[in-house]
Amino acid sequence: MKNSIVVAILLVSSWANAQDKIMSKSAVIVFEASVPSFEEVKATNKNATVVLNPKTAEIASLALMKGFRFKVALMEEHFNENYVESDRYPKALFKGKIENFDANNLTTTPKDFIINGKLELHGKTVAVKVPAKISQSSSGINLVSNFTVNASDFDISIPSVVKNKVSNKINIQLNAVLK
Repeated sequence: MKNSIVVAILLVSSWANAQDKIMSKSAVIVFEASVPSFEEVKATNKNATVVLNPKTAEIASLALMKGFRFKVALMEEHFNENYVESDRYPKALFKGKIENFDANNLTTTPKDFIINGKLELHGKTVAVKVPAKISQSSSGINLVSNFTVNASDFDISIPSVVKNKVSNKINIQLNAVLK
């Protein structure tokens, strides 16, 4: 009987704790590594997960690498097999904290914030400072972020054959509505 009560208390407390967090399972991440005058190197993942604890300003995001879709199927295949090695490194993970964040002060006008965190990709973890625009809407909390990372920081090598066609500098855009 004691064990049942302990289990019930743990389940309720974890559920109550989970209620402090808001999330999106349909956040959109777009990355681009295009070089002018060459074919566009761009992909979109419409199923990323973003979780925010408004009380602590802690934020986390997870994207499955095989969820990125390219216009050209061969690019998608090369991306998964040769660049990010999706079978070996299936996900990208970001964990951080939003500086000076107070959910009670959000309005419909986006405010600028900095998110300090760590991005884990291709087996490497890199500290990043990410700018974000965050606002409140009837749908939830809107988060938009645009930032860049270098492929080389994550030990993602670009073969010399395509070095002039694929940028080392990767532009990343995240859009999420957290509920």
